[in-house]
Amino acid sequence: MRIQTLAFAALLAAAPVASHATDKIVHLTFDNAVKAATASGKLDGSVKFYLAGNAPSGDVSVVDDNVDVSRKTNGFGKRSQVSCDWVLQSVLIALQDDAKKAGANAVIDIVSNYDGNEYRDAQNYECHVGFLMSGVELKAKLAKVH
Repeated sequence: MRIQTLAFAALLAAAPVASHATDKIVHLTFDNAVKAATASGKLDGSVKFYLAGNAPSGDVSVVDDNVDVSRKTNGFGKRSQVSCDWVLQSVLIALQDDAKKAGANAVIDIVSNYDGNEYRDAQNYECHVGFLMSGVELKAKLAKVH
């Protein structure tokens, strides 16, 4: 019982330090997470996703040019890649739902926009990893591609 009490006291002493830990910013491959979400059935494939710098082929008409989705997930004890891909999939599901409601079949010009700080990359997304949480925020446009 004494060992459990000491372990609990050590955990409490470390909590303030951990709660003030600075987020680590990681950049991970966007397509891998999209493929995994599609393969698992979380995304149904009816909506395509294009990071800024990648354009769909065909005629594009923008339906909504100001979409912003932010999600966080439990990152405690998980590798950054695992928690970040998980939270990105949650953001993509929300974007897919928004696109379908708007009659769009594509999400284009996707950029990371965590706390209003834009990160553009044609292959990677940005994820903020903290002691307890991982977060992704994307801004994009919903479009119909013909």
